[in-house]
Amino acid sequence: MSNKKTMLTLYQKTIAENVSGHIPDGNWKDYTWQLEHSIRDIATFERLTGIVLPEEEHAELEKTISKFPMNITPYYASLIDKENYRNDPIFKQAFPNPAELEISRYDMSDPLHEDEDSPVEGITHRYPDRVLFLVSNRCSMYCRHCTRKRKVGDPDHIPSKEQILKGITYIRNNRQVRDVLLSGGDPFMLPDDYLDWILTELREIPHVEIIRIGSRVPVVLPYRITDALVNMLKNHHPIWLNTHFNHPRELTRSARKALKKLADAGIPLGNQSVLLAGVNDCPRIMKKLNQKLVQNRVRPYYLFQCDLSEGLSHFRTPIGKGIEIVESLVGHTTGFAVPTYVVDAPGGGGKIPIMPNYLISYSTNKVVLRNYEGIITTYKEPDSYEPIFCDRNCEDCVLQLKLDEADETKAIGIEKLLTDANDEISLVPNGNSRLERRNNKD
Repeated sequence: MSNKKTMLTLYQKTIAENVSGHIPDGNWKDYTWQLEHSIRDIATFERLTGIVLPEEEHAELEKTISKFPMNITPYYASLIDKENYRNDPIFKQAFPNPAELEISRYDMSDPLHEDEDSPVEGITHRYPDRVLFLVSNRCSMYCRHCTRKRKVGDPDHIPSKEQILKGITYIRNNRQVRDVLLSGGDPFMLPDDYLDWILTELREIPHVEIIRIGSRVPVVLPYRITDALVNMLKNHHPIWLNTHFNHPRELTRSARKALKKLADAGIPLGNQSVLLAGVNDCPRIMKKLNQKLVQNRVRPYYLFQCDLSEGLSHFRTPIGKGIEIVESLVGHTTGFAVPTYVVDAPGGGGKIPIMPNYLISYSTNKVVLRNYEGIITTYKEPDSYEPIFCDRNCEDCVLQLKLDEADETKAIGIEKLLTDANDEISLVPNGNSRLERRNNKD
């Protein structure tokens, strides 16, 4: 079809027509329309998708929704394979599962102790030089594996402007904070002008060097990435964005278009996947996902072990599965297509990287290693290594401790006149009598 790129799929048209009758493509791609017609109950899901669930499951599903609400954008629902929905990774991430009501003895409402490490409401200060700033509790879709199920969508946790200002004040008063991560909820669920205000306030703090945004909007509501939003973000560089693709099928044409807009705006993109049983716990799936991400200028950043949040036991895999996946990536695909596999330690211990063991053994002057193929090799340590003595007197360090940026040029002679890095317009020999007269006059 010559107009394939501009047309909706037949399934999308069916869902759109089931929502509000026949509508043009433009309405489907209006993110406000998507939000207004989000799927929040079983009956609507069945009516819009044509997927009819067994009647005997309805009661348990309703109980699940009463504890952990459902909210699915029509766009994301349209990606479900309705002929095999039970095994579909989109369905599993979006649709409630009665297994969420099975709370194990190890499950916690706040497994990462974000609330415990919160000096003021909305701020989590765990690492020395960076903070997590929760600026929204609203998401375009409620992911079933969300680690913040306790807050997302809860009207009691909507951050007020007063709360946001307290968070900004905390950041301003703590000069060690150089990196601020905006999260939620989803920061892109805020109106453009409100997010612009938050970014402007943060940009006026001299010690804030970078601002990061965590958002799943490019995955579940890519139409939210509008030209207006992107142009606003460009005013606040350096802005970094981490998104959350878990499966290759989520990288649709619309998602790729959203990523292109962001990348073309000079925003470095990263991705944080969660290892989920029955969704992406397969080396081939994860390799394809990371390769497709890199193809779309998104750097795979983290692969998270599923947290110990309430109701996620059915999603959790053994850590050995994650190591197996990393083993299938290292050496087998592009190095920057390999994310760091981490466990976010329960109790607020932070991210702990886990890798296959490539160091087999070592002695005083030799290390035994193995590569991705299983080849065992040695690396010879230096026979004599004299570490530089450090007296801890950093102020007078004459060695490597020059942390300011280096001069870009130390040009001399004619080169000095040619380079744009200098303001010199002439070279004057020593002893020039005219200039000596000028200096004597002064």
